[in-house]
Amino acid sequence: MFKLALKNTLFYKGRSITTAVLTFVSTILFILFISLQDGSHNAMLENSLKIYTGAIEIYSKDYRDVGGNEYLIQDAKAITDKLAKIDAIEAFSTRYETYGLFSSKEYSAASMVAGVEPSKERVLSSLESALKEGEFLDENSGNCIYMGAELVKKLKLGIGDEVAFVGSASDDSFAADIFKLCGVFKTGLFEFDSSASFISRSYFDELMNGYNKASYITIKLKNIDDADIVNSQIIKVLDDENLESLTWKTLMKSMVEMMEIDSIFGYISLSLFLVVIFFVIMIYGFINISSRIKEFGVLRSIGLSKKNILLLLFYEIFILSTISVILATPIAAYICYYYNINPVVIKGIAEMYKDYGVVSDEIPFNFDMFTIFWNVAVVYLLNFLSILYPYLYINSFKPIEATRHV
Repeated sequence: MFKLALKNTLFYKGRSITTAVLTFVSTILFILFISLQDGSHNAMLENSLKIYTGAIEIYSKDYRDVGGNEYLIQDAKAITDKLAKIDAIEAFSTRYETYGLFSSKEYSAASMVAGVEPSKERVLSSLESALKEGEFLDENSGNCIYMGAELVKKLKLGIGDEVAFVGSASDDSFAADIFKLCGVFKTGLFEFDSSASFISRSYFDELMNGYNKASYITIKLKNIDDADIVNSQIIKVLDDENLESLTWKTLMKSMVEMMEIDSIFGYISLSLFLVVIFFVIMIYGFINISSRIKEFGVLRSIGLSKKNILLLLFYEIFILSTISVILATPIAAYICYYYNINPVVIKGIAEMYKDYGVVSDEIPFNFDMFTIFWNVAVVYLLNFLSILYPYLYINSFKPIEATRHV
């Protein structure tokens, strides 16, 4: 049957070329579309995680929902000592976050201010690499403050200027100080850049009475794909019902949901394209088979069963699909690989979509062989389904009736 199918594909050149070209184009576009979609989503996630949010963060229960000093982690060292024993963790750090009022000579603005460990933040986040002006913090920075670019604009500050801070310490006492602007950062996340500033913990702990206390502990993993597994280990090691360990999927729930919705609409759009291709291939196949009714009648009359006819049609579409896929897959895979290493740059896209977590004008493709293989499998499946109606149409004729068909 395979040899007969091969002869048929060579004999019916018009149908064969049309089917092969449509399959070739749909395979390339399908692989590139999924690669671009997954790549852009991965880039958004990675950029957001690198900026400040950890792969896993540990909180006192109710801190995220209620907040307040009574929900601070009171013995941070006891937790970090346990975390140090987990091999899958690359780095971790304690952070003390609070909110207060900043005032320059002319302007005031409410802002989140966090006490951080500068040496650890260099590994955990991209705060240092986001430096726009001045210098990043170190353990001996004293009252130096590292402030978001948009917040600096609001307060009309310059490097070396002083800014007054008023807030509440960890024991609910009054906390006030004068900070000196030593560095300005710009991550690209507008909301973050307009509402965040940082102080070295060695100085901030004294001001806020925050020794060995933390709002939460942030964790970077060696492999972010292991977040759920490592999180289970952390919960087991901590063994404390007053603490909760959350992965990035929970911490960035809104972004995850947004990407899922974007994926759904993307797949709907792609499905419409594939449906069109599917019907075009099926119609061409149907037209071709309609002109071959007599041929199939003769084949049935000399002993070929319905199963043999189906197998013949299967081999024909398999040959055409395989030729197209063999040509299309390496081309599409190379394009994905190239733009994974050298992302597409669209000037101004980060500014346009800054509210949606886009912090770079670069849009990388995702190069993943498993994804490419399932993309190819979907194309094969659609092509195989396209022969079902023509097959049923053929079988609507009796063998003798088919041999007389004109």
